[in-house]
Amino acid sequence: MTISIDMGTTAERTPGTLDLEELLATRLLVQGNSGSGKSHLLRRLLEQSAPWVQQAVIDPEGDFVTLADKFGHVVIDASAHTEAQLQRVADRVRRHRVSVVLDLEGLDVEMQMRHAAAFLGGLFDAERDFWYPMLVVVDEAQLFAPAAAGEVSDEARKASLGAMTNLMCRGRKRGLAGAIATQRLAKLAKNVAAEASNFLMGRTFLDIDMARAADLLGMERRQAEMFRDLARGHFVALGPALSRRPLPIRIGEVETAGRGGAPRLTPLPATPPEDARELILKPGEEEQAPRPAPRRAPPAPSAEMLLELARARQAMAAAEAEAAPGERAQALDAVMLELLSDPEAAYRSVAVLYQDFLVRCRAHGVNGRLLDLPAFRRKLAQLRAGVAADTAGGESWQQATAVAADLPEDIQGVFLLLARAAIEQAPCPSDAEVARACGSRSRGRARRLLAYLEQRGLIASRTEMSGRVIALPDLGAETAPGDPDAEEAPAGPDETVPDVA
Repeated sequence: MTISIDMGTTAERTPGTLDLEELLATRLLVQGNSGSGKSHLLRRLLEQSAPWVQQAVIDPEGDFVTLADKFGHVVIDASAHTEAQLQRVADRVRRHRVSVVLDLEGLDVEMQMRHAAAFLGGLFDAERDFWYPMLVVVDEAQLFAPAAAGEVSDEARKASLGAMTNLMCRGRKRGLAGAIATQRLAKLAKNVAAEASNFLMGRTFLDIDMARAADLLGMERRQAEMFRDLARGHFVALGPALSRRPLPIRIGEVETAGRGGAPRLTPLPATPPEDARELILKPGEEEQAPRPAPRRAPPAPSAEMLLELARARQAMAAAEAEAAPGERAQALDAVMLELLSDPEAAYRSVAVLYQDFLVRCRAHGVNGRLLDLPAFRRKLAQLRAGVAADTAGGESWQQATAVAADLPEDIQGVFLLLARAAIEQAPCPSDAEVARACGSRSRGRARRLLAYLEQRGLIASRTEMSGRVIALPDLGAETAPGDPDAEEAPAGPDETVPDVA
């Protein structure tokens, strides 16, 4: 049975329908400038399809939380959860087939990207038994899949872009159907936009966006001017779930309203000029606290004072240089081990762990030059892999770290975990240990990463009577047999290196 969603009316006054089952297989891209009616369109889609398919809404402005009252969506306040918690929540969302709205309104842009990436990652990494169809709507998609680096950290951008790429490129087999909306096609990563087969293009004014919209719809460039003339709520539809030819559609009415929207014009209050002057110039009650007297600028230091200050700094630097390097290394190792003793540390991003590391160093009185971010990454990989000091100093481990440097960040820890086991001829890590090395609890993801490494020729896996063995050809070493289904053994209190790999 074909399920058709009524999106509105066409220019011929006929219903503009959307084939929901086809949409779930082919994904959707909505584009239009601010005020073109994108959010209204998404709300219509969500309301009309709510009875038929599970939904998850990535909502950066908190506009869609009103779906909860009418359609029973569970609103998740992202600011009240850590990234690791959101990943687990997403897994439970798929297990129990609950429609949700992820409200990101209380976070800044970088944290919105990190939390959305964690939640999408949890949806993507769900076990195969829970790959039920789900419509994943992402508003303001250019925030989460930017075409170029911005003011956010490179790690946050990569995590968010990777999650959006997984949703649009690899989500179909896992039952995830992405429906993304953006104000600017030029600001949206091309590899994310290119995966959509259905399009609803609204009003836009910039030449570069009109040209891309025309290209996606298979229209000639001279026809791109039509996008300037579209009224609010009017879109041009194309795709297997909508129409085989570009089709103008006027989006229909919705049952719920967003919390946002443009402010309405309101007459100014009739305040006499003298009263208005007093209102804005006279401090209110909350402003009555006396202002501190302006401080006088201190006198400029003399040449003798500057020379004495320079001598004091040189003396401090010399004293710091005389400190035993072994003591500093031991202090940094102690801080790292304390940081990783938290069970949730395995599921936090490197940037978050690094900031925590700097704070702990100050708290423990470890001053002077600390590890920079690249050195912290290397040290973190060594500790997560559970590498002993004698192994870390060997030639084989140096070769392993060189090979890992060419791999994506989320796979480096997995490779180093396998390398450590092979070099030390330890039992092959279980799927649970491999999953934790990449910051996940999904054994399915662990198996997929191992398959990826094997496809690239970096490992070779075989099964023996006593368990799984993984060989690393580049190192000329292989692990001892190990049980892939074994649970992780928690680190004991007397272990010097926590089992966080």
